[in-house]
Amino acid sequence: MILITGATGFIGRALVRQLSSIGYPLRTLIRPSPRTPRLPKGVPVEVAVVSLADVRGLRAALRDVDTVIHLASAENQGSRGDLLTADIQGTENLVEAASDAGVDRIVYLSHIGAARASGYPAFKAKGIAEEHIRNGKVPYTILRSSLVYGAEDHFTNNLARVIRSSPGVFPIASGGRTVVQPIWVEDLVTCMLWSLENNDTLNKVYELGGTEFFTLQQIVETIMEVTHRRRFLVPLSPITLRAMTVFFEGVIPNFPISSFWLDYFAVNRTCAIDSLPRIFGLMPARFSYRLDYLIHRPWYQRAWSAVSERIASLRAR
Repeated sequence: MILITGATGFIGRALVRQLSSIGYPLRTLIRPSPRTPRLPKGVPVEVAVVSLADVRGLRAALRDVDTVIHLASAENQGSRGDLLTADIQGTENLVEAASDAGVDRIVYLSHIGAARASGYPAFKAKGIAEEHIRNGKVPYTILRSSLVYGAEDHFTNNLARVIRSSPGVFPIASGGRTVVQPIWVEDLVTCMLWSLENNDTLNKVYELGGTEFFTLQQIVETIMEVTHRRRFLVPLSPITLRAMTVFFEGVIPNFPISSFWLDYFAVNRTCAIDSLPRIFGLMPARFSYRLDYLIHRPWYQRAWSAVSERIASLRAR
């Protein structure tokens, strides 16, 4: 039995679909909420409604579990997220409960650049969480990824959304030469699956990224090209851009860009360019080749596609 935390996130949903298709028995850890959890439809999975702050509840949720895949994080909640409770204390509680339950392995998804000494909250929280895992009694595999993109991500989709709504101009950090290696979500999930089936990955840390380096400006330009939305890029100092982001986060509900998001481009997040082919035998997808999901089709095309899919499903019965 595999227990997955953060299964309602975009990486978690992709992972659940893949694991289920292979035939793994799955249990997802869902924090208590009045909202319906966004689990993949049509996928057989057990659900344990438990908070990461509830150690006793975690022990019950871990009954008969062999492997834990820990994806849960408060990063995507922006200024509403509590990294101390979710990422740091939550991971510590999970490691303690997993040790008591006799779990065989924890697979943890972290960030390239994670470190206790980091000056950026998201990287600092991940670094401390890694320490809890390494200092625990349960064997682990830590996967540090660069920026992850895919059809349901909070990265390229939010950028495309802001670009579409911007009035002809788009602010961008001036002098930004920091680079990242975007990795497609399906490639990341494949690496997770491979690590589950290979005992050589126990008690090791791997850094994962694509085969291309991009600055934030290059990523924005690529998204504008794919979506056919040209905007004039206005350079702003990083401090000004961060101040604007914090302000808009406070006054606009569900503002798509967060201060945590800006942290991703504050430092280089790169690894060996051959890490996936060399370690996992996988050639990563190219960034610009996997962005078709950003193309915004007119409402009537989306409606026709939905009707066509519905008719096809009825005929197949």
